[in-house]
Amino acid sequence: MRRTSPDGGVANTTAVVRIMNERAVYEQTRQLGPVSASQLVAATGLSKPTIGLALGGLERAGLVRHVGHRVGQVGRAPRLYEIRPEAGWALAIDVGASWIRAAVADLSGRVAVRHEERVKARTAATLIRQVGELAQSVPARIGLTFDDITHTVLGIPGVYEPESGRISAAPNLPGLDRPGSVEALRGKLGERFSIDNDVNLATVAEQAYGLGTSVRNFVFVSVGTGIGMGVVIDGRLYRGSHGRAGEISFLPVGDEGPEGAQVRGSADTRQHGILETVASAQGIVAIARGCGMSVDSVEQVFDAARAGDDAALRAVGTEADHLARALAAIIAVLDPGLIVLGGGVGSNVDVLLEPTQARLGELLALAPPPIQVSAVGRESVVLGGLASGLDAARDIVLAQIEA
Repeated sequence: MRRTSPDGGVANTTAVVRIMNERAVYEQTRQLGPVSASQLVAATGLSKPTIGLALGGLERAGLVRHVGHRVGQVGRAPRLYEIRPEAGWALAIDVGASWIRAAVADLSGRVAVRHEERVKARTAATLIRQVGELAQSVPARIGLTFDDITHTVLGIPGVYEPESGRISAAPNLPGLDRPGSVEALRGKLGERFSIDNDVNLATVAEQAYGLGTSVRNFVFVSVGTGIGMGVVIDGRLYRGSHGRAGEISFLPVGDEGPEGAQVRGSADTRQHGILETVASAQGIVAIARGCGMSVDSVEQVFDAARAGDDAALRAVGTEADHLARALAAIIAVLDPGLIVLGGGVGSNVDVLLEPTQARLGELLALAPPPIQVSAVGRESVVLGGLASGLDAARDIVLAQIEA
């Protein structure tokens, strides 16, 4: 049987076949371990001698280890293997408008340490310094240094453009979109790090650990301080041509703000987008004030709506209309099998979901897909960063035996 290499070419050398076999055995050992050679034969379709060679190479490289024998069966007890989790580490850092969250996980996916703190920075330089300090201090809590980290993932509320090496569309972060920011981050985090949009990472977390585990086509819509969307098509995160897929904050939905004030063309909409201007947390507060409420936070609006306050219910109804219009456009274009709502606003489904679904019913001829609140919660960006970082870390450690 011919096997194909990762780039799609025919594996026609012994070295390439060995590498592919070792990767397959490592992945199955990670998923099934502790596991025997016979179980790996069944899982991979490889012969027992090939499994033995692959396990030997992985064991010599320090990536798998022997952990005893399977007991309770007739005959010779088979040896059991598992991966060495401490052979690599991933660090995820979620940089938000108000909070920075970080976590470290080993190659098994076990989260070894978590940390969160307030954003202390008001400039790009101080924010980058705070990120660098966290990269040093969080691993140290479990006896590691930053040099022990195999790969780092930085999640931001913006778009990283690899071609230009710049960050864009990050209005909620102080100056991080200015030239030189990525180079400054690299100076703190080294070469083995990547930058990704926070909503994309939350979508990865939902796919890995939440409602999207068995759904091939779904969208994750985050509504909070900002608004964004992650798109999964045929089981893969879709990024678009320039990494901007899912920037729904710029959908031309909700041209009127509170009390009929026009928002189209304003400075806020050019920077944040029309939908984000009227439907994010700040937009809801502005709508509530326009309805006569004296409120300082979106939480106050939703709490008042739960208590039956008429003005708050009107404000929530306006938010539901904005959200339904955006979802109608998304459904018409992508036909997702599931819509997952996240973010500080999106999680208020107890008061927001019913009016949103009712408005969707008016806008769409066909029934919309299920709409559910995220199962991952506020750590979604960090968990998605760890999932992405662990994929990269495993590639790095496996590449060490391929060199």
